[in-house]
Parts: sequence; C-alpha cells; structure tokens
Amino acid sequence: MTQANAAQLIDGKALAATIRTSVKAGVQQRLAQGLRAPCLAVVLVGEDAASKVYVGSKRKACEEVGFESRAYDLPVTVSQETLEKLVDQLNADPAVDGILVQLPLPAGIDTTRILERISPSKDVDGFHPYNIGRLAQRIPLLRPCTPWGVMKLLASTGTDIHGLHAVVVGASNIVGRPMSLELLLGGATTTVCHRFTQNLEHHVRQADIVIAAVGKAAFIPGDWIKPGAIVIDVGINRKADGSLCGDIEFDVAQYRASFITPVPGGVGPMTVACLMENTLFACNQFHS
Repeated sequence: MTQANAAQLIDGKALAATIRTSVKAGVQQRLAQGLRAPCLAVVLVGEDAASKVYVGSKRKACEEVGFESRAYDLPVTVSQETLEKLVDQLNADPAVDGILVQLPLPAGIDTTRILERISPSKDVDGFHPYNIGRLAQRIPLLRPCTPWGVMKLLASTGTDIHGLHAVVVGASNIVGRPMSLELLLGGATTTVCHRFTQNLEHHVRQADIVIAAVGKAAFIPGDWIKPGAIVIDVGINRKADGSLCGDIEFDVAQYRASFITPVPGGVGPMTVACLMENTLFACNQFHS
C-alpha cells in the first residue's frame, strides 16, 4: 500500500494546546475581574516513576495556564488515616478548587475510600461516584478527563458519531466504563469488551470506532480494524527498546483506519488539557 492510503493522524497535542489556550484566557478573565486564579492540589503518594511523570506534566500545565498549583508528595508508607486527613483539609480549604490524588495508590491504601472522600465539587478527575452517576444520567458536571478528551478527539475529525458502532476494549473505572457512558451520551451504539469477552476479534471488526484502553502493547492486531474506522488508542506502553507504543498494532492499523491517534501525542495531552478545563469549571461554577 502507498503512503497515500494511510489514515489521517488525530493530533492530540495541537487540540490540547487549543484547550489550554482557552483555559488560560479564562484565567486572565478572572484576574481582570479581581478574582483569584484557580488552584489545583495534586497529591502524589510514593515513588512510582510513571506517576511522577504524569504529576510533573500536570503541574507544568498548571503553570502554563496560570493556575496556582499545590504539591503534596507523601511517602509510600503514608497511612490511610493521614491521607484521608489531607483530603479533608483540602476539601475544607476555600482556596482549593480541584483535588487530584494520583493513581494508582500503594498497596494497603483503600483507593475507593480516598476517591469517595474528595468533595464532588473538587473532584476534577471526575472519578467520584456522584460525578460518574451524573454522567450516567446524562447530566454531566465534572467528567473523567481521559474519556472526555477522547470525545473531543472524535469531534475534531468532523464525524457525526450518532448511531455509529463504537467498541471500547477495556472496562476500567478510569477509562473503559466512563468512556462507554460518554459514547452513549454522544449517541453512539456502544459495546464494551473486557477480559471475559468471547471472540474479541468479532467485536473489533464490526466497529466504526475502536477505543483501546487495555494497557498491553499492540494487543489488538491492526488487521482487525474495519476499513475506514476511527481508531483511538488510549494505551501507553513502554517497549524493550524504551520507545512508547499503544494497545493497537499501529503500523498495520494506520493503513485501514480513516483516522488514528498516535502514541505518544494522541490521547495523553488531552487528558491533562481536560483536567485544566475541569479545574477552571469547578472554580467558576462551585467556588467563586
């Protein structure tokens, strides 16, 4: 096949930059009205290398858009009680608009209890059962950042997704499940595949939109992609040579899809941009 047959790349970096520019303008507007800048508190527990990178990019984005960013770096040995106390303090602090506890948390910490403790109006990750419930009932407020970012990427292709068959591979609470709710809200016919799904290939081959969020390198063979499908790869995996790749076999898929996200540079930047958007929204909506 010639290069001309390759899918159009969906540039998450460029789209994320546009969102950050608009958030920055929103911050300037607040300052011009004599209001304070939004404030995001980021809590990092332990020394997980990937988490440190993610947290670093979130703090850098805060700086770029003009947010106040507060860093709480806790040792891996921190107790459940200490972490809950910190969340309570941040909930009670009127100057904090968003609280982000970087996942995964170390073994021994009850993640559900921590996430449920964050005030829904400061839950800028969109993981609190209240916010997920709002999304399920089609009245979203603070939306999970990665799925919302994916919806913006889909919109950027100019495709009307109403009635299209979207297949989500992966059913995690962070991506897969809320992704299916966003797609339903967007009018797509939605199938969610997970570890108990039989004949995954059959489902993927039917899909007009494939969203992969498994966390396994090249897990989905590229030749499963239906010609003309839109492919969104949420996975980010490090190969033996140190390079990054997604959950879908990109080299093959790019010659079958109409649009495809690169890894890196696709979904990742959108997650951080939507986090910034959520924090500004929370500040304007709930804490001003």
